[in-house]
Amino acid sequence: MTACTDRDKNYTYISIDTDKGDIVVKLYNDTPKHRDNFIKLVKEGYYDGLLFHRVIKDFMIQGGDPESKNATPKASLGSGGPGYTIPAEFVPEHFHKKGALAAARQGDEVNPRKESSGSQFYIVTGNVFSAGQLSSLEHQMSQYKEQALFNALVAEHRSEIMQMRKERNQAALVELQEKLVAQVKTQMKQEGPVRFTEEQRQIYTTIGGAPHLDGAYTVFGEVVEGLEVLDRIQSVVTLPGDRPETDIKMTMKVL
Repeated sequence: MTACTDRDKNYTYISIDTDKGDIVVKLYNDTPKHRDNFIKLVKEGYYDGLLFHRVIKDFMIQGGDPESKNATPKASLGSGGPGYTIPAEFVPEHFHKKGALAAARQGDEVNPRKESSGSQFYIVTGNVFSAGQLSSLEHQMSQYKEQALFNALVAEHRSEIMQMRKERNQAALVELQEKLVAQVKTQMKQEGPVRFTEEQRQIYTTIGGAPHLDGAYTVFGEVVEGLEVLDRIQSVVTLPGDRPETDIKMTMKVL
């Protein structure tokens, strides 16, 4: 049974109940599409009987795949959903600290707009980082951002590039590439490299989290009760594919 504590009436709280204990999450109001969808699914009983089908210690626990309900032990899970996605709602103040509730999604290759799964979510367990590790990560994330910007521009010019290749017009291809690289450099100069805020640095070096996910997945809530339950779940024995050896089922309710 979830303990009764004082809660801000301006927020919605959800209890995620498991045989490892109960986790209470607070949903953010500035990610309204994710908040409202999550509440809707919880009220419909959508999550009841589903599994935490993917558990990776010191990273995260993931659930919400409808195909996990009564799934056979060898079933491949992680691709199910309600048949729709949710537009990304990135809020810089919400980042991947331990206990962050975020939406899973398909990869950038097939999902360049970073739209969220309609039902799958994860809760961050993460690691504690040193200041030096965070600085190195900023550099890596800046490089990734630059590459992602370039890839997006290439996608916009795909038909043009295909025509140049068909015509074997190497000079035009080189000219276009140089043009796109210049555009990326200009945008990176305007936006600046990836930098963690002082709050992020303080939390990632004490409480911990998964900073490399920031800006790539929508964080729409956080754990307010039951971090110790999170630790119990992340410590279970898992099989190849990161599925727990013993099923961890969930039920949810709006508090």
